[in-house]
Amino acid sequence: MIITVVCDIYGRENNGSAIVAYNLIRFLKAQGHDVRILCADQNQKGKPGYWVVPNLNFGKLLNAYVNKVGVTLAKPHNRIIKAALYGVDAVHIMMPLTLGLATVKIAHEMGLPITSGFHMQAQNFTAYFKLNWSKAANKIAYSYMWQHFYRYCTGIHYPTQFIRDEFEGSIGLETPGYVISNGIHSYVKRRPEPKPPELQDKIVVLTTGRYATEKSQDTLIKAVALSKYKDKIQLILGGEGAKEGLYRQLAKDLPIQPIFKFFSRTEIIDVLNYCDIYVHPAQIELEGISCLEAIAVGKLTIVSDSKLSATRYFAVDDSCIFKNRDEKDLARVLDYWIENPERRAEYADKYLNSAVAYDQDECMKRMERMIYDAIDKVYGELPSETSPVCKYLVVR
Repeated sequence: MIITVVCDIYGRENNGSAIVAYNLIRFLKAQGHDVRILCADQNQKGKPGYWVVPNLNFGKLLNAYVNKVGVTLAKPHNRIIKAALYGVDAVHIMMPLTLGLATVKIAHEMGLPITSGFHMQAQNFTAYFKLNWSKAANKIAYSYMWQHFYRYCTGIHYPTQFIRDEFEGSIGLETPGYVISNGIHSYVKRRPEPKPPELQDKIVVLTTGRYATEKSQDTLIKAVALSKYKDKIQLILGGEGAKEGLYRQLAKDLPIQPIFKFFSRTEIIDVLNYCDIYVHPAQIELEGISCLEAIAVGKLTIVSDSKLSATRYFAVDDSCIFKNRDEKDLARVLDYWIENPERRAEYADKYLNSAVAYDQDECMKRMERMIYDAIDKVYGELPSETSPVCKYLVVR
């Protein structure tokens, strides 16, 4: 089939949303599908298979902030959007941001099958206004997403049952949803990886993710400061984002200064393999690809008990869970696992065994099936030869 994948966030694989988009695009291409990419990544302009719209211009100060957050925001351009959609069999839209919101209405007017991803909780948006704990604000955000985006979609991809329940509960409707994990790539696996020489005598504690309020890296920094083993802990914060300056200031009195660094996809798997403990402190997390990757390499993984985070369901048991935003409780859990290396190894194996359910190839096959289902729902029985989907149906 010919499919357009619409990516509001595209460029470096520096956050979960971008990684998910790249994984889906690679899989669809590997299956022989003709994939068009509609995005605002100016580095792709003029390249075959890319339709690139302009970036939104907020002015010098706000542009700098947006870049620091690690995303690019699109300025929709109807002519470019229509060109990217002309003659396709289906459209998959990653997120309900500016480009996605514009594209879904144009695709709907063109009568195209539309599938979408659900990769943004209401709290991810309301957190920027410090309203993430307001039930009213989050309900308004979800209502807006439904009215202006998801109601046009033939199929909605929810990475977890948790987020499907949250969204459908908020809008009071059942949606055409498919619960499919984003999955873990086959290259993410356990392998012997020695610590760098300078870290040989350290207890390496890793967290990965965008530096943002909802990711709660500050809770982990404070917990390390309270740990009995703070003189031995090398904290690594893999990522980048607007909170880096604040986090560096928060960590300035730690005996061992944390490593703040954005790692490539291959580099971070090396770090996951040589670290001693992985911590995912996020209070708002729709799925948590980085947490799943830690599980896939068989790493003792500690998560928050936040009711707004799906990662709490990944824990082997309560000994791997700490109270949300409670640095004292996180320090307690950290110290326990540092003091019990044999049990840590046992639990690491339990995590490794639990990762089988997240095989990415199987997850992507289900995503492909969702898109096929959307085509069937829109076109029904075999359409006329002039329909763009006719080629797909004949081949199938």
